[in-house]
Amino acid sequence: MFATATKNLLEEVDGDGDLLPVTSLNDSIRILSLVVKRKRSWLWQKNKYLPSDFSLDDVLLGDMPIKPVVTETDFIKYNGTYSDNIQGNLEGNFGHANVNMGGKDTSKLQSSLGSLKKEELDVQKLLQDSKDRVMDMSHSLVKQTMEKRREVFGVVKERIVTTQPCSVIEEVQQGGQCGGLLSLFSPRSTKVSIKENGSLSKDSNVTLEIPPHTVLAYGLMELVVKLNGHYELCLMSDTKGGFEVDGPAKKLVGLGAPVHASQQSCIKQELDRLSDHFQKLSSLPASTRSSLLQHLTSIMQDPEAVSMLETVLNQMCVDDESPDMLEAVGTECASQHSKAILELVGQSSRGEEDPPTDKSPSNLHAVHLVISALDEMTDDGLAVLGTCCSPELLLVLELLVQCVTGSGEMSLPPLTTEVWESIEGLFASANIALSRDADTLKTDIDQQPGYLPLVLCIAIRGLASLAVFDVV
Repeated sequence: MFATATKNLLEEVDGDGDLLPVTSLNDSIRILSLVVKRKRSWLWQKNKYLPSDFSLDDVLLGDMPIKPVVTETDFIKYNGTYSDNIQGNLEGNFGHANVNMGGKDTSKLQSSLGSLKKEELDVQKLLQDSKDRVMDMSHSLVKQTMEKRREVFGVVKERIVTTQPCSVIEEVQQGGQCGGLLSLFSPRSTKVSIKENGSLSKDSNVTLEIPPHTVLAYGLMELVVKLNGHYELCLMSDTKGGFEVDGPAKKLVGLGAPVHASQQSCIKQELDRLSDHFQKLSSLPASTRSSLLQHLTSIMQDPEAVSMLETVLNQMCVDDESPDMLEAVGTECASQHSKAILELVGQSSRGEEDPPTDKSPSNLHAVHLVISALDEMTDDGLAVLGTCCSPELLLVLELLVQCVTGSGEMSLPPLTTEVWESIEGLFASANIALSRDADTLKTDIDQQPGYLPLVLCIAIRGLASLAVFDVV
């Protein structure tokens, strides 16, 4: 909720992407705070930023503290209201099942942040004060960050802060109904199995009071750190930081040729390269696949939970670490679903017959791929996809992925107008336009920078690999 509010703020005021949103009220973001930038393992992922409890001064040798000079200016006065209304009905005959289902999800997020101020570091003064200073290479944070190979330091040089008490209010109304023999995945809820006509509803209204001087966003300068502890500030935005290494860097997984949204063949090539991951998921026992899909559907309604779960899986898959189970991932409900996902993956991994290789990924890596793709989707796209996770709808979405990566044309499936509006919105969130002409559906990838079309195709194919169809 707080993370969504800060992200919305930056989408309105920071089109160049120079600022980073604060995702948690627990994050300690001060001027000169050290933030760890983690480079990602998949080519289509954005970097992640992990605030630390230390400042630049804490990791330097010497007793002379650096006292930052900060200027404060008025930024903007910000009040925003964001509403989503997702609804749809599905009627059709899929194999042995006659299906009639519907769902509605209405949400409103109101951010009343008031007057905001910007605090900016005097970089010239910092250069003078830190001249000839050396980093303590034995400091725990420095050692742990350097060992990761994919992580670099950034120093907070500016902040956007509140100046008065303010609030973020979220109102959610959810409901679903289903008739026939079908399992309904209702938004932000657990799986509900219904054999006769039934319904499900849930309302919530949450107000988050934010005190003055709360940091909402920040900007960084990266550091280049030498083996002898000397460091340089990256003063230009196109200059990247890092640690000097005395040996070969650790090989990263999942790297390949860049994919451009205008190249269908490149997207197909990347999906083919990841086919072993999807095959791994579809080979899981039906009960495990069904449970994983159920829990994934639930956490997809909480983007922050998806992001935090991806961080944990990244530590396990890429860094070969075994972090503690998640104590808090988004809401309490999201935390429970995330823990269930880790437990299911752990159980299935212990049951693997052959050890994983580069060509045969583990169950853990296969699930990590899907979570990573979900984490890169837009919030709107993620919310809509979460309402389309019945096996029958995933089958339709999988056919659309084949259309996107193939001829770009397919026969139009017999779905209601409301369902098609939702699906069109889902693909539009990934810069893919759907158009209908009589009984033919056409797909067209908009030539926009980034990897959103590929990310959506990976997410759909991964979720479809978990779908289980009842045989009557």
